[in-house]
Amino acid sequence: MQPAPFTPWSWRDPASLSGSYEPAGADVVDETGRIGVDLVGYRVEATDGHIGSIDQASYDVGRAYLVVDTGPWIFGSKVLLPAGTVQNVDHQGRKVYVDRTKDQIKSSPEYDKETFETAEYRERVGDYYTGSYRDYPR
Repeated sequence: MQPAPFTPWSWRDPASLSGSYEPAGADVVDETGRIGVDLVGYRVEATDGHIGSIDQASYDVGRAYLVVDTGPWIFGSKVLLPAGTVQNVDHQGRKVYVDRTKDQIKSSPEYDKETFETAEYRERVGDYYTGSYRDYPR
């Protein structure tokens, strides 16, 4: 059996991101796959430790991502993480776990707030993370 191919800009399983957390008055996952819980402010954990907090999140189907403010870890920079890197979400602990290392994230294409939503930039980031799954499988 072949493993499922990595799709960088899609949540692996939107329903699993909600865990058992259901905020009052919010649908956890709607019909478009959007999570009813805003992840902004959640801490982000790589496989080898904390990397920062979510500054911005997109839930657009096929274009979902997290912008992570890394604080002092990468000299106050931000990184763009495709939604496909998210392994799971702990809503009670307000943490998002990604399945890449700090070094892999630090080596990703540099975040540029002016161009991060362009097709060219997203293609570079998508190619980088797709390659990291090929070279360093989960």
